[in-house]
Amino acid sequence: MSDTVLLLESVHEGADEVLATGDLMVKRISGAMDEAALIAALDGVAVLGIRSKTHITDTVLEAATSLQAIGCFCIGTNQVDLDAAARRGIAVFNSPFSNTRSVAELTLAEIIGLHRRMCDRSRELHEGTWRKSARGAHEVRGRTLGIVGYGHIGSQISVLAESLGMQVIYHDIEPKMPLGNARAVDSLDQVLQSSDVVTLHVPATPATANLIGQRELALMQPHAMLINNARGSVVDLDALAQALQEGRLGGAAIDVYPSEPSAGEASFECPLAGLPNVILTPHVGGSTIEAQAIIAREVAAKIVRFRTRGTTMSAVNVPSVDLPSRNPDHLRVLHFHRNVPGVLSALHRVIADTGANIHAEYLQSLGDISYVILDIDRVDTASLTRAIEGLDETIRLQLLS
Repeated sequence: MSDTVLLLESVHEGADEVLATGDLMVKRISGAMDEAALIAALDGVAVLGIRSKTHITDTVLEAATSLQAIGCFCIGTNQVDLDAAARRGIAVFNSPFSNTRSVAELTLAEIIGLHRRMCDRSRELHEGTWRKSARGAHEVRGRTLGIVGYGHIGSQISVLAESLGMQVIYHDIEPKMPLGNARAVDSLDQVLQSSDVVTLHVPATPATANLIGQRELALMQPHAMLINNARGSVVDLDALAQALQEGRLGGAAIDVYPSEPSAGEASFECPLAGLPNVILTPHVGGSTIEAQAIIAREVAAKIVRFRTRGTTMSAVNVPSVDLPSRNPDHLRVLHFHRNVPGVLSALHRVIADTGANIHAEYLQSLGDISYVILDIDRVDTASLTRAIEGLDETIRLQLLS
């Protein structure tokens, strides 16, 4: 069994210490990889760690026969074909909440920066122009912040903004309890029409693709600002550029884009480049040392628990299964299989034929996939492996001895 972990995209070094507790050997490659290079690099690799730039396709997963788990050292998992991974019994883990504070703080800085036109004033001084004027500069106190998506990040921004004296309204497709004096409104349109600054914090789904386009931008007040630190697919940047050029919007801050370079330092083009009172950052909302360290330790710990105990409680694509720490005198069987009738009975027969007793068992199903953990008496692992892998419904088997 391979014990190699391949970490790409400069995952924080804090992951290494945690992975070592699971007797996992870490190999690192600093950047992202294209499909062909990744397939070659995954030969003999049990665990792959990525951030947001590396795309794990069905083709990659088909070729990576030794791969058992993928750690997304970031919030999102849309860069991974989750269904294809599940079909092969490959568990995918992420860190959905660890960088929420970093994103919230960047958003707050952008709210103030846009209202004070800080980037314009800084650029002008760099170019040798001293423009000391209050024109177009405003306090944020008393202004209305509209939050689209009142989850972990949106609700933190709500509290921070209110502490500055802002009024906060929000809209979410699910009922969310307001924090402080924030007030829920009934629709996205109401947020857009009523806010001095709108900040987006929604996932990338078919429903949020181009959530903010020409129609939505036309609803905003001419002085209003738009911030997108969520996903690049959420805003139509051409429509946003046109609104800014025509003076129908007061400014914007964008951290995520429909298409982003895979390399750490690469050329980049955007229709918003060069426009006044526009803050452009290279997808760094969650990129603080503190956030990356927390993410590294959290995802690495999930990987170690999966590799040493079979725990999938925090996986995003396979059934959630856990058993307490196992007795060292027992053999632990981890079995991903197709969710059809009779598999558990067949598995029990196979184990019974070895003369082993089952001491603990937990099974869960998710769609077409089932996952069961069993603790049994120690038996000849070679014969047990052949028998279980011989079941037509078996997807992936691992034995922990």
